[in-house]
Amino acid sequence: MQTFFLHRYAAHKMFTMSPGWEKFFYTLTWIFQGSSFLSPYAYGVMHRLHHAHADTEDDPHSPSFSSNLFDMMWKTKNYYNKIVHRTDSIEARFKKGVPHWEFMERLGDSWMSRLGWGVLYTLIYIQFATAWWMFLLLPIHYLMGPVHGVIINWYAHKYGYVNFKVNDTARNLMPFDFLMMGESYHNNHHKFGGRANFGIKWHEFDPTYPLILLLNALHVIKLKPNNDLNYM
Repeated sequence: MQTFFLHRYAAHKMFTMSPGWEKFFYTLTWIFQGSSFLSPYAYGVMHRLHHAHADTEDDPHSPSFSSNLFDMMWKTKNYYNKIVHRTDSIEARFKKGVPHWEFMERLGDSWMSRLGWGVLYTLIYIQFATAWWMFLLLPIHYLMGPVHGVIINWYAHKYGYVNFKVNDTARNLMPFDFLMMGESYHNNHHKFGGRANFGIKWHEFDPTYPLILLLNALHVIKLKPNNDLNYM
């Protein structure tokens, strides 16, 4: 949901969907992100700013303007909260067309929801963990949304390889992305921001793209015409 709904739909609108399906995927985002639910609205607005101001002082999350990844995460959190609580001064053009469902935004961001999911995760670990060290994974599980984000926004701006020259430090973190559902092809994405398939070279398989094609074939979503040429 983070790459399919928040990133490719909310931020970039690589495809369209009906209001009903939009609420369906909003709900799935809450279920799958759980305690680390990220507002599709805030994510979409913030990510558009990232593309517009990548690696400048106006970038909401750039390693170039943070001393370490925790500093960047803290700055991102503060930026995110301003958007969620509508105390930001961001230009209207960055907010145009970004999905917003007030009920799910409030539910997902509530402490009752976050604590409830956290308790559920802990109970599952208590029931099924077979060694003490497995409990060390719980903090990552609690914060999996931000952890996913920091892997790309920090490490994919520092390490990896480059296919295209861009005006920022975006890199492809892994030659075969088996962890981030295609998100680690960050250099490709910064070059072609509206392209639904993040992979370019033969070995760059984007696991999310076949799912997008399937949902398009089932008429759940509608890919924009000539999507591979629709660069944002």
